[in-house]
Amino acid sequence: MTVAATPAPPSRLRAIRWRTVVDRVLVLIVLIAVWQIGTWWVGIYWLSSPWATAARFVEQTLSGELLRHAGYTLWEAAAGTLIAGLPAVLLPFLLRRHPVMVAILDPFMIGGYGAPKLAFAPLFLLWFGIGLESKIALAASVVFFIVYFATLAGVRALDLRLVQMAQIAGASEWHIARHIVMPGAVPNIFAGFRIAVPYAIAAAVIAELISSNRGLGYLVQTGAMNFDTTSVFAAIAAATLLVLAANGLMSALEAMLLRWRPPIQSMMET
Repeated sequence: MTVAATPAPPSRLRAIRWRTVVDRVLVLIVLIAVWQIGTWWVGIYWLSSPWATAARFVEQTLSGELLRHAGYTLWEAAAGTLIAGLPAVLLPFLLRRHPVMVAILDPFMIGGYGAPKLAFAPLFLLWFGIGLESKIALAASVVFFIVYFATLAGVRALDLRLVQMAQIAGASEWHIARHIVMPGAVPNIFAGFRIAVPYAIAAAVIAELISSNRGLGYLVQTGAMNFDTTSVFAAIAAATLLVLAANGLMSALEAMLLRWRPPIQSMMET
């Protein structure tokens, strides 16, 4: 006999959330302390202090410079995520009833996933130029394979008995995909995007480092050429905040679409 899991009381959930927040703050304090010690150890010329970085971050934000360059990086990452993410989600659904085709494509997908994307950056610059298009292409090449394999894992993990019961009840292939396969694969899809989006931002920054006149990567490159580690760390901090904001957005969308899950399960996966 199976016993249904008893949901945790709201007070217990609030206590867990507050403990998580407090622990995160403590970890942040430790990291800042280690950073400051490193600055004292090697000197501010080689490693900017967290306070100098924070001051430069605020200064560049108020002047609009940091926001302008962050906007370019965000646009490149978002465009690459959308361009590659949609086909990466749809393809496993289209191939769900064609396991032979999946087996044929599998080694090529694995090869594409394992190929060093940074090595393609010069080619994308040659093919698409030094504008936004080459950065979008590099971000898309990173996102596609991560989301594809995450979605494929969700489709493969589906309980076939649910599909068989729906077929017996007369459900069409569209209804099965819409009401059974898609809801079952949504957690995997969001897990894939939560991994892929930071990589997309990093790919955009790397492409800007190679050749660009705008974006956070350009700020990092300019700061490094001028031996200004404070500007470098300020740009890195901005990229980190972009990643955190994107992750928060994905978490909010996931919580909205997966309201049926127990709260404790949703929180543990955040």
